[in-house]
Amino acid sequence: MSPTSRAPHSAAPFLSPVTRPSTVDLITRELRDAIYSGALRVGTPIREVEIAGQLGVSRGPFREAAQRLVQEGLLTATPGRGLRVVTIGRDRIPALYAARTSVETTAARLAVARATDPEVASVRAAYDALVSAGASQDPRRIGDADLTLHWTLVAAGGNPWLLRWMTTLIVEVRVASFTVSDEYAVRADSPESHEILVDRLEARDADGLVAAITTNLEEAVARLTAPQEAAVETIEEPHPVPPPRLDPIEPTGLL
Repeated sequence: MSPTSRAPHSAAPFLSPVTRPSTVDLITRELRDAIYSGALRVGTPIREVEIAGQLGVSRGPFREAAQRLVQEGLLTATPGRGLRVVTIGRDRIPALYAARTSVETTAARLAVARATDPEVASVRAAYDALVSAGASQDPRRIGDADLTLHWTLVAAGGNPWLLRWMTTLIVEVRVASFTVSDEYAVRADSPESHEILVDRLEARDADGLVAAITTNLEEAVARLTAPQEAAVETIEEPHPVPPPRLDPIEPTGLL
């Protein structure tokens, strides 16, 4: 997928293939994308008429797409108050990362056992992209590449349910980052800290890969829940505050 007019974001949440996507599929992707990028900010209301108009779609499919994101946990619905983008505070981060650890370590064992050489190579390519992002010193680019690497590792496990859950989890991880801090921060040594994941996968070392993923995610929880105590240097950028305006997802005549 190569959007031409979107807020900066990683492609990771949208890599799941969809054959002949419906209008609702496309709207769902664009709303998820906007939450992930920060264009729809955490805690903000979803103004149905306004956003549907920006996307160039009718209100019926927009409502259906929004309900999908309610089911995913990315939007909340309150009677009388409508829909809002979810917030994920520090108290919920350990549980979020426990779910992420379960998905990633299960997929890791599958990847070690079943991944083809091209699938393993795709994980190495994702890591190379993280190294390139690290050299840029751009926190958002590093964060995107980090999450893409983890997503690609889960994809290498070949289980579509795990991949679907991971797709939502990494958006929730981004939401948590936006919720708990006014600045978006990533590890300065992100490429170095992730190299062991690729090495253990290439060595077909399931226990070593699971241990490396677990350590990596435990350290992430520490940074998000007690950043002042985390003994890891970070790179920070101001909290992204782009205006919540979305471009049409298709020419209006097509929808």
